Amino acid sequence: MATAYKVLGQVEVLATTATTLYTVPALTQTVVSTLVAVNKDAALCTIRIAVRPNGEALADKHYLVYDATLAARQTIAFTLGITIDASDVITVYSSNAETSFNAFGSEIS
Repeated sequence: MATAYKVLGQVEVLATTATTLYTVPALTQTVVSTLVAVNKDAALCTIRIAVRPNGEALADKHYLVYDATLAARQTIAFTLGITIDASDVITVYSSNAETSFNAFGSEIS
């Protein structure tokens, strides 16, 4: 099995829109080590982070973070160490359009 350490995904979200940050490729397992959220706006925002096994429709059970507050110009790093399997999806959301998300980790194939 080969392991690739990499940037898993980077996205700037549309306001109040659930957005895919990363989908695990076929025949691959992934360890998400860190997920960073950055509020670039001059006002606070709220963020959400969810993991959807096998690309299930988004539901309350999938949330790791729900309506956490990010102050103006704040960056927060979540050190996760979570493992996800092929077709699992990380979904992110923000109450403003000035929030970006970055995920870092390892793909094992």
